[in-house]
Amino acid sequence: QLQLVESGGGLVQPGGSLRLSCAASGFTLDYYAIVWFRQAPGKEREGVSCIVSTDGSTYYAGSVKGRFTISRDNAKNTVSLQMNSLKPEDTAVYYCAVRETPQCTFYAYGMDYWGKGTLVTVSS
Repeated sequence: QLQLVESGGGLVQPGGSLRLSCAASGFTLDYYAIVWFRQAPGKEREGVSCIVSTDGSTYYAGSVKGRFTISRDNAKNTVSLQMNSLKPEDTAVYYCAVRETPQCTFYAYGMDYWGKGTLVTVSS
């Protein structure tokens, strides 16, 4: 059974850091694009960061560039999102998604598999 499971969310103060992980089971992340999305209350889901498994290319939304870093651990079949200098506006449910084509996009309808999400709350 193909499955994506996110972990690492929680409550953090502004300026703090969190590291999210997306673990894949039932398949290996060898020829895919893996994308982190987020959805804040009352807002549309937006793409945050993407990594292409074939060549390691990475992409970031302008709102997180320089603060977030996406990476992949081949041995663990996971993709991580290191989030630094967090702001209250980063508060959202974060989802990882996989596209069965090794090309990045932040178009949510282009994804083939989704995790259930992990909540990140940035508040003092």
